[in-house]
Amino acid sequence: MQNFILFLIINIFITVMSFSQKNYEEDVYKTSAGTLKITFIGHASLMFTLDDKVIYIDPAQYSGSDFDGFPKADLLLITHNHFDHFDIPIIEKLSKENSKIVYTEICAQQLPGGFIMKNGDKNKVCGFTIEAVPAYNIIHKRGDGNPFHPKGEGNGYIITISDKRIYIAGDTENTPEMKVLKNIDIAFLPMNLPFTMSPEMVADAAKAFKPKVLYPYHLTQTDTNGLLKLMKDEKNVEVKIRKM
Repeated sequence: MQNFILFLIINIFITVMSFSQKNYEEDVYKTSAGTLKITFIGHASLMFTLDDKVIYIDPAQYSGSDFDGFPKADLLLITHNHFDHFDIPIIEKLSKENSKIVYTEICAQQLPGGFIMKNGDKNKVCGFTIEAVPAYNIIHKRGDGNPFHPKGEGNGYIITISDKRIYIAGDTENTPEMKVLKNIDIAFLPMNLPFTMSPEMVADAAKAFKPKVLYPYHLTQTDTNGLLKLMKDEKNVEVKIRKM
């Protein structure tokens, strides 16, 4: 029995260390309900923790992580069905018996049992208010003329965590729906051509809806210096660059 307990302790230690030793960047924000921690996993994958609540956005192995040792999810938000955002084995790895998944109709066809949200929907899940914002391309298209992300198929999400409204845009351009958003505390806007936005598009959107904090994410090889130059005179928006 003692050997078994020792075995468990060692394995828990190894699991925790496998997560902590990767040195993911983290930012911390004070909210009226406690400390919100944002962990920047990579690409489009994020983790939010508020006390004992764990929220993942688009956890996928494409982020560079296999998610070994990560805490189980209370809530998973999936923006759309592309493999670098919707990774079923990773979702299953992070899920526990009462985990809730919010996703699109196309995702539900491949992984039943979640909570479908369409563009414009607003619901409360796990105690958090979630709004689905349209995410789509206007300009950038495939060789056959179809957009990389057609309107109506993908979501961005505004999740209200205590007194913070956080917008995770998903794969999108600077759409009219994005530019009229209000009262956004933290925004994650994608910046990689040709699939999402250029630095000029991100700056255009951020100057319109003025989030208090702007994180460019889903960067691939995009040089963030261009965005910093475009936003240097926008005093009400703090741009933060993290490894994404």
